[in-house]
Parts: sequence; structure tokens; C-alpha cells
Amino acid sequence: MDLVSVRDLGVEAVIGAHGWERDITQTLVFTVEMAADVRSAARHDDLADALDYSAVAQTIAAVVREGRFRLIETAAERVAERLLADHPVAWLRLEVRKPITGGGYTAAVTIERGVQAG
Repeated sequence: MDLVSVRDLGVEAVIGAHGWERDITQTLVFTVEMAADVRSAARHDDLADALDYSAVAQTIAAVVREGRFRLIETAAERVAERLLADHPVAWLRLEVRKPITGGGYTAAVTIERGVQAG
């Protein structure tokens, strides 16, 4: 199995369960690893045969900007659903990080969805 990744993609989002969080944007940081067979892309050296990183990043950003989620778990689930539906990906591991302003830590959730080839 080959893995294709988009790492450390920052997306501005309205995210949070607290009332004050509904009036501001915060940065969510996404890293996604996706199972994709890269042999055809490597053989032909053609983007048409590859998983398009830019399209994946655009999908993530679009889902998050449209979502206005309360929980990062919900954001992760919706992004994973859309990536599996819109891109030639059978399995993915998605991490969402939310730096907590003034908290001194980062909240994160990692999910795996789809069927991992073995």
C-alpha cells in the first residue's frame, strides 16, 4: 500500500462549543494520509493518474469553511466522508489539531476511515 499525504494544512474556521467561539475564526490544522496506488502516476508521470494533492487540500478547506462545527470530531468526520466520496481513496487517516488560544496546548483528534489494503 502506498500512502499519499497532505500535511499541516491550516484552515480558518468557526469552530467551538463555547458561545464566544461562534463569533471568531480559529485555525484548524489538518494532516491526512490516504491509501493510493502511485504506480500508474509514477509510470506515466502524469497528474491525471495521481491523487491530486491540491484538490484534496481544496476539499478539506471547503468542508471546514462551510461547516461551522462545534466539535473537531465533527469536522474530522465530515472531511473524511467528503474525501472518501470525492477522491479515489479507499482508506485514510485524518488528524485535526486545534491550538487552544491562551491554553498552552493543542486539542487533537485522529480518525481512520475506509478499508485499508493489506
